[in-house]
Amino acid sequence: MSDKVYNTLFLCTGNSARSIMAEVLLNNFGRDRFRAYSAGSRPGPQVNPLTIEVLQSARLPVEGLRSKSWDEFAKSTAPQLDFVITLCDSAAGEECPLWPGQPITAHWGFEDPSAFEGTAEAKRTYFDKIFRQIANRIKIFNSLPLTTLDRVAIKHELDALGSEATQTSATTP
Repeated sequence: MSDKVYNTLFLCTGNSARSIMAEVLLNNFGRDRFRAYSAGSRPGPQVNPLTIEVLQSARLPVEGLRSKSWDEFAKSTAPQLDFVITLCDSAAGEECPLWPGQPITAHWGFEDPSAFEGTAEAKRTYFDKIFRQIANRIKIFNSLPLTTLDRVAIKHELDALGSEATQTSATTP
């Protein structure tokens, strides 16, 4: 068993919903194995209030959460990243900075709950749905036997999780 803690960065364009959820979830589920961060290519002014509400409903910590630029994680003083995972299609298509540490990258596309149109209740329900989808992927990621897999196998597993995430998003009402 390794004592290594894997630094993981989750990316979305605005860093106000999906990537924040993933950061909090991985820090909760993988607290002994992972240190999760989140950032955006064009971060918004604040974390979406519905993101905070969903996290609080799940009894997860929300203190200190903020939208931040991915530039913070491209500096030489940033944590050396083991994984960089994009959660939205627009961030996946952008030219990312060079990350310290040559992390393994993957894309897990999830629909943007912030873009959902509807009543307040419908928006909350949609945020809950996306939260559950992300939580499922994070649980699987946390269960991977990373110490027994090589880089190619880990990349394959992360890409497979992304394919599952995309299929789930496309088929779940």
